Amino acid sequence: MIQTETLDLLEWERLCRHLSTFTATKLGAVAAQHLQIPTTVHQTLQLLAQTKEAYTLELRQTGLKFEGIEDIGVYLERVERLGMLSGNELLNIATTLAGARQLRRSIDNQSDIPILTDLISELRTYPELEQEIHRCIDERGDVADRASPKLGEIRGRLRSLRDRIYGILQNIIQRKSNAVQEQLITQRSDRFVIPVKASQKDAIPGIVHDSSTTGSTLYIEPKATIDLNNQLRQIQRQEKAEEEIILQALSEQVGAVKPDLERLLIIVTTLDLAVAKARYSLWLEANPPKFIDVESSEEATSNPINLRQLRHPLLVWQQQQEQGFPVIPIDVLIHPKIRVVAITGPNTGGKTVTLKTIGLAALMAKVGLFIPAREPVELPWFEQVLADIGDEQSIEQSLSTFSGHIRRISRILAAINSQGETEEKTRSSSLILLDEVGAGTDPTEGSALAIALLQYLADHSLLTIATTHFGELKSLKYEDERFENASVEFDEQSLQPTYRLLWGIPGRSNALTIAKRLGLNSEIVEQAASYVGESSEEVNQVIAGLEAQRRQQETKAKAASQLLKDTERLHQELAQKAAALKQRERELKQVQEQAIQDTLIQAKSEIAKVIRRLQQGTPTGQDTTQATEALNQIAQQYLPSRKEPPKPPPEFKPKVGDRIRIPRFGQTAEVLSEPTSDGEITVRFGIMKMTVGLAEIESLEGLKPTIPKLPERKKEPTPEKEQKPEQPIVRTSKNTIDLRGKRTSEAEIELDRMLGQIHDFGAIWIIHGKGTGQLRKGVHEFLTNHPLVERFELAPQNDGGIGVTIAYLVNR
Repeated sequence: MIQTETLDLLEWERLCRHLSTFTATKLGAVAAQHLQIPTTVHQTLQLLAQTKEAYTLELRQTGLKFEGIEDIGVYLERVERLGMLSGNELLNIATTLAGARQLRRSIDNQSDIPILTDLISELRTYPELEQEIHRCIDERGDVADRASPKLGEIRGRLRSLRDRIYGILQNIIQRKSNAVQEQLITQRSDRFVIPVKASQKDAIPGIVHDSSTTGSTLYIEPKATIDLNNQLRQIQRQEKAEEEIILQALSEQVGAVKPDLERLLIIVTTLDLAVAKARYSLWLEANPPKFIDVESSEEATSNPINLRQLRHPLLVWQQQQEQGFPVIPIDVLIHPKIRVVAITGPNTGGKTVTLKTIGLAALMAKVGLFIPAREPVELPWFEQVLADIGDEQSIEQSLSTFSGHIRRISRILAAINSQGETEEKTRSSSLILLDEVGAGTDPTEGSALAIALLQYLADHSLLTIATTHFGELKSLKYEDERFENASVEFDEQSLQPTYRLLWGIPGRSNALTIAKRLGLNSEIVEQAASYVGESSEEVNQVIAGLEAQRRQQETKAKAASQLLKDTERLHQELAQKAAALKQRERELKQVQEQAIQDTLIQAKSEIAKVIRRLQQGTPTGQDTTQATEALNQIAQQYLPSRKEPPKPPPEFKPKVGDRIRIPRFGQTAEVLSEPTSDGEITVRFGIMKMTVGLAEIESLEGLKPTIPKLPERKKEPTPEKEQKPEQPIVRTSKNTIDLRGKRTSEAEIELDRMLGQIHDFGAIWIIHGKGTGQLRKGVHEFLTNHPLVERFELAPQNDGGIGVTIAYLVNR
């Protein structure tokens, strides 16, 4: 019962009606409007796989067609009782068989939809039955002459007799034209008659079968055709009997394959539903859900609930089809260990809509629909979705708001307890949605009851989401790690809700602020504030500070996102230009190679001419001299002129203020000092200063600096007692710390603790990641002022690059 109530509260029937508009058959529409919710995760996965494959076909614009398929279920029930089908009903069966065969052919032509292919593997379409129906029934639904030889013979006699009757009546009309009201032959009571003027009825003796409304016309069957009409009636009865024999035989053939036809209807309906779900999901711009395990005991295998930019499907429909208001998406991000979420905030701020949105998302996922949220869409498979939303007052049952809530919550508790007993586990895998928990009674007792109820649900349900105005529920997060706070945002300037859901921040009480801005007497507002107390005001100030900080972070995140987009665009443009330059270089190289080839061919041709002249006759010394001169001229014309040896590259001497490049880091930097006698300079890039050797830098044009030769120094002997064997600085797990994902304050604490514990490591590797750079900046500022750190630098590219800092420690 409570599950049915929940579906009503979440307006599940409206969503099913919307889904039915995407179906192609009456069968599919009825099934969509009464959509059954699976009871096992296996059923859900099967439905979801069907939707995904239908979605793939829709994206290819090769969706399935359902032409000719009719709801023949009523016909099958009739033939099961040995009833007879009409010609039109038999035609509907034939077109349904043809439509199902076309569906199977469309699916068989696809190679990557195994679920749908397996579904139609049991489909039997009986082409021989379809052909027999079309042989016996014409396109108007009448039994055709070819259905049986006897029927053909009967109808031949009927046509002959009818022609005789027509001939006699035509002759009477021509002979008695003055007595006939109108020149036509018609029928009354299945007998052929002619319209005769009432005043001339004696001119045409016969039987009067009817008269006009005015009585001026009588419809008379002349005596000459009475026997023929009697014969016609007898032959028509024979025709009717033969038609019924044929229809009954066809009906029996349909009855013989009734189980297969019922299976065909189930398969076709399943296909229609899958296609409708795919089309609805495509229209919603939804994404397929992934079911996750949030109850795993191992942190690594647990996954958070992730529903980013989640939209209410009914509001999307209202916006698109009924010109409603724009839909404000919400982000639902719930850590695996969270069991209860308390949503606070002002009235009309969207708390109830948030509950319904999450509830509908869970139900949509269970029936194989995609969810209108941004990828990835991750949530658990909930055994039950149970809700207490809205006011359940009842005058007839003498129920107050509080009593109505308590009765419904009692039914919810009974449902999850019965599930726990059935599955032999302490916690039910249910989603519980509670609106204004504990409301409708004394605030103190209501708050206490709400706390106790939520703590019970934290022990016995997978996830509970509750809205409340009780401030006491906000503190549960700080007492029990299974609780989380969320709030709906409120704009104090416009006094309007923004309908955005904020996580980790409880909602503030805005009643006094709103009352003051709406013009309520300030003395009353101040008096009310004094009753609230300083502690409440301090809490509101803290929450306001958190909200302001969150807005700043969101603004920075948007700016960073835009910067990333601009950078990606610039990178793409540069990549395109680089590709164009490479292509141009290849083309020039090809032109140069071709020119060299042409030159060689021309030179060889002229040398061959010289050789041929020498070979003609006996060459003299003068001929040899002339040939040598000719070869020298060819050499001067075609061989490249000798160039002077290339000059050595100009020397590069870095000066203070120059911009240089450090290839090891892939960074550019500014020179802060002149080179020392040891060949080192101080540089700065970003916020970091460091000392590097001249061998590690180059100019922006790629020139290497001149490195001075250092005079050999004689090392003074060190007393043996002070000498320590040098140990190479090697990165290990003991001198590496990973700070990714931590706040700067947390990182400083862990880093200071590690620096205080290390012994003779020489250096430590600090992994802070790339990200926005804020954590790296905080780490560098901390290292700059730490007494144990001699210097630090970013790691080489093959060791982490700008995502890792190496801190060299002072000798101790």
